[in-house]
Amino acid sequence: MDDDEEFRYALETVLRDVRAQCPVQPDIRKGGDDFRGVMLYAPDGSGQGVYAEPDGRPAMLLAHVADQVQEWAVEALWGQGEPAVWPQCPSHLDTHPLAATVEKGEAGEEGDAVWVCPSTGDTAARIGELPVSKSGEGVSRRGRGGRKRSRRGR
Repeated sequence: MDDDEEFRYALETVLRDVRAQCPVQPDIRKGGDDFRGVMLYAPDGSGQGVYAEPDGRPAMLLAHVADQVQEWAVEALWGQGEPAVWPQCPSHLDTHPLAATVEKGEAGEEGDAVWVCPSTGDTAARIGELPVSKSGEGVSRRGRGGRKRSRRGR
């Protein structure tokens, strides 16, 4: 997989989570000739670039792209008068968003790119695997079982 394919894969993975749980959806446009990335535009016309600098660590690339898309989503939500929290922490609704990070794998190797609660370190989901909310807006208000503990390993 070349660098552009790795970026497109990471972006599409994060956008699955946006489609699953964010009430504001981006208008995605290719960046200019000098920009190796895409522009995400909010309904109010504001935009933000999303790019990646692949370094051979797919999970780190995915977490990096997730951070940038999260920045866009929070600003877009705020611009629409919505709570500026995305993705919602299922344990602490309307207080803080989940954080993108990479779990430590076995023998110190890179693990999965995941969304974690920044307060407890609990893993909510792998990036790209947030559940679809019933309302299509934000995290479902019912609890999630089976979370495992994670350390923030950026």
